[in-house]
Amino acid sequence: MSIIVSNLSKVYGNQNAVDGISFTAKPGEILGFLGPNGAGKSTTMKIATCFIPPSSGSVTVQGFDVVSDPMKVKKIVGYLPEHNPLYLDMYVHEYLGFVGRLHKLAGTSLKRRICEVIGICGLALEQRKKIGALSKGYRQRVGLAQALIHDPKVLILDEPTTGLDPNQIHEIRNLISALGREKTVIFSTHILQEVQAICDRVVIINKGKIVADDKVAALQNVVGELKIISASFAEEISIEEFTNIPGVVNVEQKGKGKFDIFCKPDADVRKEIFLKASNLGWNLLELKQEERSLESIFRELTGRDQ
Repeated sequence: MSIIVSNLSKVYGNQNAVDGISFTAKPGEILGFLGPNGAGKSTTMKIATCFIPPSSGSVTVQGFDVVSDPMKVKKIVGYLPEHNPLYLDMYVHEYLGFVGRLHKLAGTSLKRRICEVIGICGLALEQRKKIGALSKGYRQRVGLAQALIHDPKVLILDEPTTGLDPNQIHEIRNLISALGREKTVIFSTHILQEVQAICDRVVIINKGKIVADDKVAALQNVVGELKIISASFAEEISIEEFTNIPGVVNVEQKGKGKFDIFCKPDADVRKEIFLKASNLGWNLLELKQEERSLESIFRELTGRDQ
């Protein structure tokens, strides 16, 4: 595992910002780290990047403990904080050189790496500009470039698309997807469609505790709401034709011959509906299970569906 978080806690006074959480992130995996404001996401990321110590528990990155081996962890982790800290009076190329030297890069190796990250992050036309003159989107690119300058094996990105317009979000999303093919990436976001688009796995934290850890498709199947089967027929059909099918809890008519059929999570009634339509001569136009959105799952798990 690239990252192992084990029974991690962080206490501020009487508040458990992080309360005994455990999860892992594998090499070549993009892990979405979700939660409402104040859930403990940024605190966890700051511990994993050696900015603050844990109260208890442990975090190891590539086998190095963040408390006992912080310098070794920092060598293999690239970090973009939520509030992207940049020296606005420095030029892009100059700043990347400064960060590279902090990571002990020098000479031709540093020059080559600056050129590489400028290309990766799409900063070629902006590299001679002052950072303070750049748009929000390009500043985020500079933040990603500094996180990549030492070619880390692990990337930890805290809200990397905050404040960006849709085009900029799309560009940063594509960049994270490309980086995730060869690095371990953990990133937090409030844009749930973003998670569905690029994440291999999702960890959801609420009030300092992990409430879900799984692939998005698996979450859609295991969270407690009823499954919804959408069925459409050419004929008008009585709702009562479906209510006596085992596993069906409720049926709503959505229009002429159109129904949403609510069934228990462990029941798949599509076969029974198909056979009934065939036996009774109904013209079946559509039969599918509706996928739940990550947004509805998130709201259910964090108790914010009000």
